[in-house]
Amino acid sequence: QVQLVESGGGLVQAGGSLRLSCAASGSIVRINSMGWYRQALGKQRELVAVITDGSASNYADSVKDRFTISRDSARHSVYLQMNSLKPEDTAVYYCNADIRRSVLSGFSNNWGQGTRVTVSS
Repeated sequence: QVQLVESGGGLVQAGGSLRLSCAASGSIVRINSMGWYRQALGKQRELVAVITDGSASNYADSVKDRFTISRDSARHSVYLQMNSLKPEDTAVYYCNADIRRSVLSGFSNNWGQGTRVTVSS
């Protein structure tokens, strides 16, 4: 079994910052890409940022220059530094990772339970 556990969400005023963390645990041989998605009320889940095991990253246009994704491969962790937050960033943020659990298996896609971010105006 593999678990992804997020932390760091909360309530912040517009213009403020938050840092989300996600740690993977369990039987892990290798983690390929790790990323953050978000889902606002009444909307579909969308990609926020993704980072490969080679640390190449990609961002949604709406968060470029405000959010930074990073990872600590030794700790099986990914982070999202969110600056200059806007009310439209309000959503549940989900961690996602492609994880290989044994040398005999391929990669499987895994989700965390989500952490809520609320940005007040």
